[in-house]
Amino acid sequence: MVDPTNTRPIEEDVVRDFGTTMSYGQYLNLDKLLGAQQPVSEPENHDELLFIIQHQAAELWLKLVLHELRTAREHLAGDRLQQALKGLARVKRIQHTLTEQWSVLATLTPSEFAQFRGFLGRSSGFQSYQYRAVEFILGNKNVEMLEVFRHEEHAHALLSGLLGQPSIYDEFLRYLARRGYQVPAPLLERDVSHAHTYVPELVPVFRKIYESVAENWDTYEACEELVDLEDNFQLWRFRHLKTVERTIGFKRGTGGSSGVPFLRDALDLTFFPELYAVRTEITR
Repeated sequence: MVDPTNTRPIEEDVVRDFGTTMSYGQYLNLDKLLGAQQPVSEPENHDELLFIIQHQAAELWLKLVLHELRTAREHLAGDRLQQALKGLARVKRIQHTLTEQWSVLATLTPSEFAQFRGFLGRSSGFQSYQYRAVEFILGNKNVEMLEVFRHEEHAHALLSGLLGQPSIYDEFLRYLARRGYQVPAPLLERDVSHAHTYVPELVPVFRKIYESVAENWDTYEACEELVDLEDNFQLWRFRHLKTVERTIGFKRGTGGSSGVPFLRDALDLTFFPELYAVRTEITR
């Protein structure tokens, strides 16, 4: 029977008094979270709230990505491959969410963005230290980035720490070596503060894994998880580039970059080059 009042009674046991217990809003610190959107345009522009929330939401997801990648790296260092892969699987889901978010920002037309872009000053997504931290832990390290964050003590300390720590790929190669795979010794002793670059001598190691899948299933699965991770990252970069191109064309970035050309150059960066190179070598 249809309720003519079109209401649902609150059940008797539903908690109503939060004088002595924690509420949902208190647990999530919603007052602070929902009060963090502070448009700077004058008069306040309607579309600026979208721009702020888009980037704040991305930063929350990046915080979780970094959390999961750090733990996955620890699992690899402790020879707990399956636990590491579980963490990477979660990161991949987050990456899909981050990539899809660009479709929301793409609803911001050039004329709409132009109305408040000037109020952003020199602030830019280029200055996202969590994004740089994710790049660092995946292997795209660049000591010059530290200069951008010298004014932010926490950000500078975070990136400085990650610069000197092994990347996910470094730890994976060390794991393979402990498992008996013939990883070239220089890779195990390299200066991890530099970005990993292509090492052709590593390709035969992966060729052995890919051409003998049954005997190397766990490491084969790990290789494919890493490739998924990089594919997803590149898709995010590409959607970023196309959203920027759609919104501001070829204007320079507010942070001083060349804009679209700068973002396009990032598509040439790679985390795990040998995992792509091996595909040319697989014969059976």
